[in-house]
Amino acid sequence: MQPQPQQPPRKQTSPQDEKPSLTIRRRIAAPPAMVFAAWTDPQKLAQWWGPHECQTLDATIDARVGGTFRIRFKEPGPDGEIHDVSGTYDAVEMDQKLSFSWQWITMPERKSHVTLTFAPDDNGKATILVLHHEQFADEAARDGHNGGWNSALDKLETLFAAAS
Repeated sequence: MQPQPQQPPRKQTSPQDEKPSLTIRRRIAAPPAMVFAAWTDPQKLAQWWGPHECQTLDATIDARVGGTFRIRFKEPGPDGEIHDVSGTYDAVEMDQKLSFSWQWITMPERKSHVTLTFAPDDNGKATILVLHHEQFADEAARDGHNGGWNSALDKLETLFAAAS
């Protein structure tokens, strides 16, 4: 009997490895504590959340490991679509990191994950914010979120630029 040719070992991959992701890096003109608070205080979040011209309707945030958030916002116009997103925090490191699941109420089967890091810049007067959103269902979902996140982060930058 002849020996069978050996197949090279396959790299183990998980489904998350194969799903699209995106990473956005922004410099915000405010200390990490202020930028972190803009993500964890519902009243502060309401000042900038969502793509341009969207209005935050309400937000509940319990920023602790195992805590949840829910944010509802509306597109402009009398017939503007209402968006409803929620998730659960799996990491909360004060002024340094937030990590949470991300799930639209209209598509609960499309759960993804967001990690935010807040690093001091300019002797702590500014923040390097890195947003990593992973486990998208497909590239179209990633691309749509890329536009939405960048638009919202533009508003966050403008909020702090106006305050300085």
